[in-house]
Amino acid sequence: MREKAMVQSIPVKVYRSVDRLMVAVPMPGLQLEDISVKVTGDNQIVIHGDLRGILKDIKELLIDEWSVGSYHRELLLPNFVDAEHGTITYGNGVVVVALPLSEKTVPAVVHAG
Repeated sequence: MREKAMVQSIPVKVYRSVDRLMVAVPMPGLQLEDISVKVTGDNQIVIHGDLRGILKDIKELLIDEWSVGSYHRELLLPNFVDAEHGTITYGNGVVVVALPLSEKTVPAVVHAG
């Protein structure tokens, strides 16, 4: 049996502090370099992660009851943010995107920080 990569929609937690909006997303099985985050001019966040090296035909998959795969989520942010000054952290399989609140949305690709 071969492991199959399928794009999964992922749940999010969105929370706000005095000066930042944070989006937390579970994306187990990835490395930080596998994850991309973009904030668009129409105040949407696009979070995408691609799994690299699915068993690479090295192992024989015997039972497949859960999967790590590509992840994708798009959602409208509840506040305007400055994505140019946003950061991404990743630990224990959870991505946290921190975006400073702003008077208007500043679109950008958000980088790890």
